[in-house]
Amino acid sequence: MAEPLADITSHDTYVHGVPRETFRYLRENDPVHWTKEPDGGRGFWSLTTYDDVLFASRNTDIFSSRLGIRLEDMDPEETEARRTLMEMDSPEHTRLRRLVSRPFAPKTVNEYEDAVRELSIEVLDSLKGEREFNFVQRVARELPMRMLGRLLGLPDEDLDWLVLRGDALIGNSDPDFTEFVVDQVDTSEYRLLPFRSPVALELFEYATHALEERRITPTHDILSALLEPTADGESLDDLALMNFFTLMVAAGNDTTRYTMTGGLLALIERPELFAKIPSMTLEERKSLVDEMLRWTTVTMHFRRTVTVDTELNGKTLKAGDKVVLWYTSANDDESHFANPGEFQPDRSPNDHVAFGLHSPHLCLGAHLARLEMRVLFEELANRWQSVELVDEPERLRSNFISGIKNLPIRVTWR
Repeated sequence: MAEPLADITSHDTYVHGVPRETFRYLRENDPVHWTKEPDGGRGFWSLTTYDDVLFASRNTDIFSSRLGIRLEDMDPEETEARRTLMEMDSPEHTRLRRLVSRPFAPKTVNEYEDAVRELSIEVLDSLKGEREFNFVQRVARELPMRMLGRLLGLPDEDLDWLVLRGDALIGNSDPDFTEFVVDQVDTSEYRLLPFRSPVALELFEYATHALEERRITPTHDILSALLEPTADGESLDDLALMNFFTLMVAAGNDTTRYTMTGGLLALIERPELFAKIPSMTLEERKSLVDEMLRWTTVTMHFRRTVTVDTELNGKTLKAGDKVVLWYTSANDDESHFANPGEFQPDRSPNDHVAFGLHSPHLCLGAHLARLEMRVLFEELANRWQSVELVDEPERLRSNFISGIKNLPIRVTWR
């Protein structure tokens, strides 16, 4: 390359957007790339091609989630204390997923469409008369937050508080979201908490009260469902319940918010496509959402740990090595997607790896996120004649989540 490779481990790199040219260079020249870590980190293998990411995603016996899914190394005590569904392998992963997956199954999610549409209309109608606003704060943050509140059976007045704490967790590398920035502040005091953040303690306390209320008086929401034993008598222990609640608050809002925002930016850059949405068929709108998911790839990577020495793309990976699956690179892979640098709403097939698709760790909320995105864009395209940027988007400081945290826009109402 004429320019040096970008530091793909640095949070600051992604403030300027995903370093696509660096990932393209790695795919073409060193697809299983040994990546050095700063500050004494032991380094990791970066998988950058679609085929290699898919192979590692599917072969969980070789590429384990059990020792963590983030770049950081954790000792055994940290690993156990912070374990969620994502940091498990089968059969433990299969068992827990069975306990928590019922409310997120496709058939169940389809029943949420009326509620999602009602909330989308509420959010958009609250903006009537306003021409300029921050789409992230006024729209993309609101819909997932309100839907999550309904599913969890939480009062509306608690939702802002919860989302701020979810932001502090998943945005733990951005000083706009937390005082405990992981690479700028000593967070060792909180090493046994999710995302090394004291905010997790507040969420644990909130979850404890909410769950206790449902033990006394069960309701028809996800939290009550999580307390119910299966037909085999299995149930979640208290730590698993609190970690899962914390995961839903963090991941259940932020990732959908950032995908909606990145999707709208793609439409702003293609006004002719935005104008077509009202006349699209249902299948065309679903296809549009899938291209938004590929295009944004909000969760840029997950980490795995090699369990046995293995060969991959000419490299020898040793047992215990860290391996990072770069979904953002896989979804740009020219050897798998025709013209991946073009936003193609009718792309077919579009077997992207957003949501961890094609693996046992498929995101539980994938079907719900798709539904929320489709309905929101249907409703806003019916209300807005046009939409344009007022100022440059501002991106999250994170090597993990690719997100736009501010998107100032101007709309013309129909």
